[in-house]
Amino acid sequence: MSEKVYFIEAAENEDDSSLCWRMEVAIQAEHLLDSIVERDVVAVKTHFGESKKLGYARPLHLKMLGDAVKSKGGVPFLTETSTLYKGHRSDAISHIAHAHSQGFDYSSTGMPIIMADGLFGDEESVVPIEGKVYSAVHIAALLAKCNSLIVVSHFTGHLAAGFGAALKNIGMGCASRKGKMEQHSNAKPKIVVKKCTGCETCVKWCPQDAITMNDEVAVIDDAKCIGCGECLAMCRFDAVKFNWGATYEELQKKVVEHAMGVCSLFPEKGLYINVLTRISKDCDCMGHTFEQIVPDIGILISRDPVALDAASLDLVEKRAGKVLSQLAYDIPYRFQLDYAAELGFGSLEYDLIKC
Repeated sequence: MSEKVYFIEAAENEDDSSLCWRMEVAIQAEHLLDSIVERDVVAVKTHFGESKKLGYARPLHLKMLGDAVKSKGGVPFLTETSTLYKGHRSDAISHIAHAHSQGFDYSSTGMPIIMADGLFGDEESVVPIEGKVYSAVHIAALLAKCNSLIVVSHFTGHLAAGFGAALKNIGMGCASRKGKMEQHSNAKPKIVVKKCTGCETCVKWCPQDAITMNDEVAVIDDAKCIGCGECLAMCRFDAVKFNWGATYEELQKKVVEHAMGVCSLFPEKGLYINVLTRISKDCDCMGHTFEQIVPDIGILISRDPVALDAASLDLVEKRAGKVLSQLAYDIPYRFQLDYAAELGFGSLEYDLIKC
């Protein structure tokens, strides 16, 4: 069955306020928040970005959504989870401080930030699912206590999943620390000794202190490595390699099954939004130089995250005139969509409705 995906087309570098106003009109016209009732607690999940250089969803997008939820009588808050890797977002205190520095403070969004997985990312709920990898998944505890969920994702390329959008933001971004580690457990990097310059960048960025130096060459301890890919992203000399053929399917399966678990908590009260502007080769977790790979496209909204991601991917490739593997990473990126459909979690068929 085809699912509705609403499309607000953007001009290149369109002002955020203009795009937000048109998104608000579409949400009201299509009654997309009518499932929210008085005093519903509404989690608004987004990604605050690692750097101001990147293309994350902007605070103004969130303010509009928060105001729209309040107009329905709902009680919204912004939420996120802690990362596995080192940086500004590995615990609640530093993550919230970083979000404020990125412009996501209360005065800008009208919503408080409450971390869904607690102070250190270890507060979780176990959600039963009918998956092929898991019978239950570990997600951030606070989400199980909410009445409604809105997920705002920024579409990007991704070094392990091919692309990151709603499914990635839900599956990985709403998992507890244990859930994240379970998803990453099969993908392990290797050092190409001949290419390693001994710069120690990978040592600095490894979240588990799994990399040390031996005779000025990096060495990865497989027992400590969680397969997050931070070393691959940060190495400037192509000295880190993954065996993607052995790992990409397993990772994407795990992401999809965690996303299915999260969405199962909100069968009639979930709304999913993808922002297709400032689209980059790497996900917004990476704090290095921004590289836009396709012109701005717009904003897509759906009640089905699978249909939403399918429509987003199709629009990106149509606008670029290339498949995503030519724009970002050469990974079979459509696997996550096909697997979600195989599980009966969402639809690959969609009706694109221009607003």
